[in-house]
Amino acid sequence: MVEKGRNFQFYIIIFIVFNLILLSICNKADEKETKNGKDEKWKKKNIRDYSEADLERLFDQWEDNDEDELEEDELPEWKREPPKIDMSKLDPSKPEEMIKMSKKGKTLMMFATVSENPSEKETEKITSLWHTSLFNAHIDTQRYVVGSNRVIFMLTDGSKAWEVKDFLTQQERCEEVTIEGKSYPGKGQKSEESSDKKNNVDSSKNKIKDKSKK
Repeated sequence: MVEKGRNFQFYIIIFIVFNLILLSICNKADEKETKNGKDEKWKKKNIRDYSEADLERLFDQWEDNDEDELEEDELPEWKREPPKIDMSKLDPSKPEEMIKMSKKGKTLMMFATVSENPSEKETEKITSLWHTSLFNAHIDTQRYVVGSNRVIFMLTDGSKAWEVKDFLTQQERCEEVTIEGKSYPGKGQKSEESSDKKNNVDSSKNKIKDKSKK
């Protein structure tokens, strides 16, 4: 009788354990189904209705599905390994060289000003010639006219900005180039200053002539 009781208890325990396992499996299946349902609902959303969380989830999925490792130069700039600077090759007396090295492989914007108060159409024409010359010299830039006499040159390799500056400042109609807040006078600025001086001299001569006539 005692033996039968023990057997009965054993079967009861087995039955309970089996039900617990079955319940656990069912719960996991329900969770998966719910999650899949949510995923399907999320995927059907209009992209204009995406929240920040949706966009983040989309980006995570895109990264998970991206099996191929991108090359260094194909990565977005903020993910690239910063270039290593050999401090032993830098001359402390030339801070510009240090800035130049630190901008290698980084996007940089520089400004150029066209002299003689041009119209925006004239600025477009003049700076287009500069842009073409830089392209022919294998310097990749993007150009944006941002005013009647002002233009932005954007470089993907900022270390070349000073090379671009050297070219631009030698152009007859370049008044000024600005990189990282520092201005460099161009040929156009010198010619404008010479023109102003000439006008002042001519004005003074005319005043003297007028006085002598009186």
